Amino acid sequence: MWKSPREEPEPEVRDSVSAPDAQGRPRRVTRRFPLFTKDTARPEGGGRAASGDAPAPARQWPLLAVLVTVGLGLLVTALDAFRVGLLLIGAGLLGGAVLRWFLPRVGMLAVRSRFTDIVTYGILGCAIVLLALAAQPDPWLEIPFLDDALHFTVRNS
Repeated sequence: MWKSPREEPEPEVRDSVSAPDAQGRPRRVTRRFPLFTKDTARPEGGGRAASGDAPAPARQWPLLAVLVTVGLGLLVTALDAFRVGLLLIGAGLLGGAVLRWFLPRVGMLAVRSRFTDIVTYGILGCAIVLLALAAQPDPWLEIPFLDDALHFTVRNS
């Protein structure tokens, strides 16, 4: 195609996904993430749980509440009361899910999106509580189909 001398030259295309910007320079337009990220978005509700002039533990009280409950559960489990200790651990995780649901700012307890955090803490907490209640010997919760599945697998192996 013929070009007049007054026309600006076509911008150089670096690769198949580049296009010129407003000034006519080629720019890269891609859906791929950059090799090096410069910033990470804070999760929803990931701000301080207390004002900035409060001491660090007070700013992170939701996370500390969950960690203290789980730590106490681990200590009780280590002292040979495994079922009570595991119930404390599960209750700590369920408490974290409740805090994440109701509080607008939970500090470092916010790891992912609100929905993902609630589902993760809730499922893990429920699983630990149910397994603690159904643990042998002398389970506090009888689940008939689990007993049948256990006897089926042991009998047929």
